[in-house]
Amino acid sequence: MSSIRLVVFDIAGTTVRDKGNVAEAFLTAFRNFGIPMPPAEVKKVMGFRKMDAIALLLEKFAPEKKDDEMLIDRIHTYFIDKMIEFYRNDETLAPLPHAEAVFRALKQRGIKVALNTGFTRSITDTILHRLRWDDRSTLIDQVICSDEVAQGRPHADMIEVLMDDLGIGSSAQVLKVGDTEVDVEEGRNAACGKVVSVTTGAYTREQLLPYGPDFIIDDLQELLPIIEQA
Repeated sequence: MSSIRLVVFDIAGTTVRDKGNVAEAFLTAFRNFGIPMPPAEVKKVMGFRKMDAIALLLEKFAPEKKDDEMLIDRIHTYFIDKMIEFYRNDETLAPLPHAEAVFRALKQRGIKVALNTGFTRSITDTILHRLRWDDRSTLIDQVICSDEVAQGRPHADMIEVLMDDLGIGSSAQVLKVGDTEVDVEEGRNAACGKVVSVTTGAYTREQLLPYGPDFIIDDLQELLPIIEQA
């Protein structure tokens, strides 16, 4: 029997198709306020709480504005509005292949399924509603967003709250799955039993390797044998 009792999945790029729309909305938000950003640098902060990502990018590329809290808030609000509009209307919005089947397989094994994300609750609820994942009893046990904890990724706050909510006593019983560097860091900071990276989102296999996840997979269905051996 597997020692894993909870699997925590990222959303965009991990369980939900992302064609670069999140990064593009970020770029558009910065351009709207007259601050162009290199696309490669924006990609590096995918997975972070978006308010934190904005502050990091300003510190690097517009340091004279890094402490302008009003500007950070305005960029963040613009980004949120763009993402909500996008997810409400995107006809291609869909789960990644095998995501729902993996959720079901985990629940059949008595393993809890949770989602966590760098998105705000407002964006997340738009996605969940469109995918009909807001009836959490059938596929997903719990969802937590970066604006619902004191500190977003790479800090462990979201995973720790999920463990508490779902009655998981040890982080060794948790497996974290995500598509970015900061997902790996979050899993390590939470002392998860296993940290798995996927190549379906922001980072390629080659880009993920330096961060040392326990496994790198190309398809979520590859997760089940890993869990069975854990």
